[in-house]
Amino acid sequence: MVLTGPVIRRRLAFCMAVFFLLFSALGGRLFYLQVVSGEALQRRAQAQWTSESAIRPTRGMIRDRNGAVLAQSATAYTASVSPRQVSDPDRFAALLSPVLDMEARVIRERASDTSKGGVTLKRQLSRETAQQLKRMKAEHAMAGSDALNGLYLEEESKRYYPMGAFASQLIGLTTIDGVGQAGLEQALDRYLSGKAGRVLSQIDGKGRALGYGQSEYIAAVNGGSVTLTIDASIQSFAEQAAREALEVNRAKAVRVLAMDPQTGEILAMVNKPDFDLNDPPRGDVSELTARLRNRAITDAYEPGSTFKIITAASALDAGLVSVNEGFYCSGSVVVDGGRIRCWGRPHGAETFAQALQNSCNPVFVEMGLRLGAERFYRYLDAFGIGRKTGVDIPGESGGIVISKRAVKRVDIARIGFGQSVAVTPLQLLTAVCAAINGGRLLRPYVVKRIDDAQGNALQLGEAQVVGRPVSEKTSATMRALLEDVVTQGGGKNAYIAGYHVGGKTGTAQVYVDGVVSREKHIGSFVGFAPAGDPRIAVILIVDEADVPVDFGSVTAAPYARQILERSLIYMGVAPDTDAPPARAVTVPDVTGLDVDAARRALSEAGLDSVLDGTGGLVTGQLPAPGAGMNEGALVMLYVEEGVAPNDAPVSVPDVTGLPVTQANRLLRAYGLEMEVEGSGLAVSQSPEAGENVNPTSVVRVRFEPP
Repeated sequence: MVLTGPVIRRRLAFCMAVFFLLFSALGGRLFYLQVVSGEALQRRAQAQWTSESAIRPTRGMIRDRNGAVLAQSATAYTASVSPRQVSDPDRFAALLSPVLDMEARVIRERASDTSKGGVTLKRQLSRETAQQLKRMKAEHAMAGSDALNGLYLEEESKRYYPMGAFASQLIGLTTIDGVGQAGLEQALDRYLSGKAGRVLSQIDGKGRALGYGQSEYIAAVNGGSVTLTIDASIQSFAEQAAREALEVNRAKAVRVLAMDPQTGEILAMVNKPDFDLNDPPRGDVSELTARLRNRAITDAYEPGSTFKIITAASALDAGLVSVNEGFYCSGSVVVDGGRIRCWGRPHGAETFAQALQNSCNPVFVEMGLRLGAERFYRYLDAFGIGRKTGVDIPGESGGIVISKRAVKRVDIARIGFGQSVAVTPLQLLTAVCAAINGGRLLRPYVVKRIDDAQGNALQLGEAQVVGRPVSEKTSATMRALLEDVVTQGGGKNAYIAGYHVGGKTGTAQVYVDGVVSREKHIGSFVGFAPAGDPRIAVILIVDEADVPVDFGSVTAAPYARQILERSLIYMGVAPDTDAPPARAVTVPDVTGLDVDAARRALSEAGLDSVLDGTGGLVTGQLPAPGAGMNEGALVMLYVEEGVAPNDAPVSVPDVTGLPVTQANRLLRAYGLEMEVEGSGLAVSQSPEAGENVNPTSVVRVRFEPP
């Protein structure tokens, strides 16, 4: 067939159109690949022929003030697999399962996923496990076996805490990836974590590095180090004392803080129960959260009688009371129609100094009322009560103080002896330090120094005065008064032979379902030494002790004494030559005796006593007979309610010629009450000396100036 010109032209035009369309499609596709998707495809290509490995930085250390390591990064290993290099996933899994302590099924699934260039099998392996895997791989390679081809081991960091359960809530912990999770590990993560580096290398289709390929290395920047004000030795003393207090008292919890009163440096911080930082209960989130709570700075509580230190300092500084001013405790006081009772039997006539020794509630009710809302609140604010201390630890709370606009007269009365106000242990200890260090309220702190990886200082902690609540004169008076509490008052169980120690016990209320519990209390002790020039102050709090007597003088003071004594020796504080020596004595058995005979027996042994209950018959005692105690320590006597032995009458002792205080003490020793008339020395009494009267009878005594 002969093609004519028009046909040829039509076919040529058609072919040209087809070629044009094909060229346009090809050009469009090239434009799409090179321009529109070029960057994404370039990244995919690079991902296929390159391998990127992260270089984890070494997390910085946390040390105590003397350089002892509290937290550091140790070497651990990650086992991973390159599925494209695994020839037999079943055999690969069978060999590794017992070593990695993993199910073979899980290993097989990961080793079979060829869509991925690399898959992590297990992290945080020990050096021993890593060495075992390396030996296995080498042995198979030497035998010509490819069973473990594709297995890789990489070094990584694992956080290690050399001292285990030690300042657990303060130090905190990290995640498995080395990121701060709680405590200072979290708060200072930006200083400790450093900056990751990386290695880029070229690989073949099976993920193997090319010997002739290029590589890029970006070094990691290691984390800085943190030095704390914590002293590991004092912390260990506090840890041991807290453990003993928790166990012996069968308590719900124990909290301890130690501080340098002159600088605000925190020397020890303990919350029990706690946990080993190397083995946290990660499987139980609620348990871990509870154990991580730093209750020494987060949980406010009614302090009870330890707060009398603040009230006393305020009243003395305001000139509203003098040390030797006389008072009389009848056992209770009525404020706005409500009766506020003293903690035990009436103290009778006493000076202000003796009221502090006796922890007499009615006298401190009077101090609160004398101060009044306006003035008392100025002092509370000056002592930092009701606001955060500003400590450099996360999670601090500010306590609870009734608004001045809403506070009532009865509230002021109760605040005076430590009720109707809530403080954190750190807040109270900081305020007490201000009362005894010359009147300077200091911001407490725990971070002494932060350095970068090269040792350059990034941050320095220092003492910071944030207020002056009382004068130096008032502070000196408080030191002397609080030393008398330990030598003559309710703090005798904190006495240390050869040292001047000051302090105050407290027994606080616990609320259960919004109602004050009669069965549960918080016992505490705040102490410092040496009393003349304090070097260390300690607060020890025992929450809800499950023992017959849960007074702070019994549950807390002996353990605080233990911390103070060991710390003073460790700090090189020499014993005072003028401090009264202590003598070890054995507690006699006084159960079954009347109160008078029991107290005489204890006095002859060199011990003092305090009564729990009313009446004349001792039915129990603590410590038990045969226990060893320092001379002058307190023995708790349990007295049966309202009875004397065999209901026998009591012979009234002769109190003529005695001052009010001594007369009252003598009559109380016989289970009798005193009614006072006048002041000075006793000149007459009724009933007369030698008369037999019923137990708990009242003896009216007339006093006249000498």
